[in-house]
Amino acid sequence: MCGIVGYLGTLEAMPVLFDLLKRLEYRGYDSAGIAIAGNSIRTSKTKGSVDDLVSVTPNVHGNIGIGHTRWATHGRPTSANAHPHCDDARGIAVVHNGIIENYTEIKERLIGMGYEFRSETDTEVLPHLFGEHYCGDLEASVREALSDVRGSYALAAICESEPDKIVVARKGSPLVLGVCGSDFFVASDVAGILKYTRDVIFVEDGEIGVITGDGIRLTTFDGTPVERDVETMDLDPEAAEMSGYEHFMLKEIFEQPAVIRETFSGRVSSGGIDLDLGMDLRDVERIVVLACGTSHNAGLFGRYAIERFSKIPVVVEVASEFRYMNPIIDDRDLVVAITQSGETADTLAAMREAGSRGCKKLGIVNVLGSGMTRECKCLFTRAGPEIGVAATKSFTSQLAVLLLLSVALGSDRKVLSTASVNEFVYELRQLGGNIQRVLNDAPAIKECAALFTDADRFLFMGRGANYPIALEGALKLKEISYVPAEGFPAGELKHGPLALISEGVPVIAIATRDTVYDKLLGNIKEVEARGATVVGIASEGDTEITKYVNYVLRIPDTNPLIAPILSSVVLQLFAYYVAYHRGCEIDKPRNLAKSVTVE
Repeated sequence: MCGIVGYLGTLEAMPVLFDLLKRLEYRGYDSAGIAIAGNSIRTSKTKGSVDDLVSVTPNVHGNIGIGHTRWATHGRPTSANAHPHCDDARGIAVVHNGIIENYTEIKERLIGMGYEFRSETDTEVLPHLFGEHYCGDLEASVREALSDVRGSYALAAICESEPDKIVVARKGSPLVLGVCGSDFFVASDVAGILKYTRDVIFVEDGEIGVITGDGIRLTTFDGTPVERDVETMDLDPEAAEMSGYEHFMLKEIFEQPAVIRETFSGRVSSGGIDLDLGMDLRDVERIVVLACGTSHNAGLFGRYAIERFSKIPVVVEVASEFRYMNPIIDDRDLVVAITQSGETADTLAAMREAGSRGCKKLGIVNVLGSGMTRECKCLFTRAGPEIGVAATKSFTSQLAVLLLLSVALGSDRKVLSTASVNEFVYELRQLGGNIQRVLNDAPAIKECAALFTDADRFLFMGRGANYPIALEGALKLKEISYVPAEGFPAGELKHGPLALISEGVPVIAIATRDTVYDKLLGNIKEVEARGATVVGIASEGDTEITKYVNYVLRIPDTNPLIAPILSSVVLQLFAYYVAYHRGCEIDKPRNLAKSVTVE
């Protein structure tokens, strides 16, 4: 959601803060602002983009500052509601990511004490609360004030009376500190600071940090010192750069052959699959998958793969619903949480709820050091930083990890023979090359997408393991092109979706060869008979499909449970090019954020 940044060091703070904010734009935002510390706190903020902020900000000198990109939750997107928020009487400025749940109560109390509020936000209570507790020590005032606060936050504060420090705190929202000699950085995630350093310290829940020229000091909320080593992230700074591509989304789509090879590295060999889970799952009686958005679609695919290969029943739940449904979970269950960022608020809360009931826990996560890694054992997808808001390489790497988990479970439980495992592993090892073959057909996919630039709606359909891919294809398209799109299981056509079919409506049918291929062809005939224009995604060598559809996009022939990954890449490119031809803001779609770190 919001992005917070900070800098203290030897450089001019203002250009560094602007650069850090630009690097967090992918998190989603509607306004931005900075504050520079010195003899006074000088702030600049505006509705709109970081470029808009740069254009309205006078040149301000100073080596310490904080900044923010806001995604509106409390109050409209306006300059007044943009961060930083300040307590002018004490000269305190604060940037905040999260939600203060009891802000109304705190605000009413502060108004009664004579404080004036200029915004509609929950955040503005923080600088006033810090000011109320301030007695010459910003760290102490933050510590005391936060004891009154309920909710989630990652925050950074500066004070004109102590212009040599930044105080940060975390509860429930991500926060990382970067170290590079005498320069120190604050950010909501590592991608924001990779240009400057790979040496980081992750602030954990319930901790306060003080950054000065002498270094970083961490304590718990009750003042207990915390010792934590600097970690060097094994990430290439180039991963957070455009590298010649027009959009991060397109770059990340084309990174997928390398990503899949990295996902499989050390895990897939001619000898089978080794996930080094560190726990015995042979007695698991049920698997419950928790996820949101794209990760939920991955979980739905995982259900087909896990049940097929291991014979373990699987339930897939929307994490934001699961935490409020009084779930029936016990020690016979394995709960698998899927989250790209590892910081999705609802998924973290759902995992904590499940864990309180005694289940085994496993995360499928992309970001090292994220909140989920502190909740449970995690399988990392190794997709690297994903800057585009619309998930691409993180999704296919989730599918790949779910396939590995499925086969590993089936092998351990003796459901799969050694010969079956070896046969599947052989197909898996071709996946990176097969994705590259799909990418080589990008011009044909672009040409096909151009035919539908003016379409006012799309339908996506699939059966079996292709149904979740239809859902994901529809999600990708509407996320970045703003065209209504619906995905559904093709067998449900007669139960409602046929009413949406009229002359020329584009239907994307995932028609790879599997056990329900003939059924899918019948569903295509149903929409074709009602005037739909059908684009089929089909396997190479399938000549039958051309009798049923208007256009065909091909993928290499492969195992029916690997083919959905290849179809996903086709749909990512299709969505990208539809949005491209429509002139949409592809990497930063309106109203959306990369990581949903508040409920």
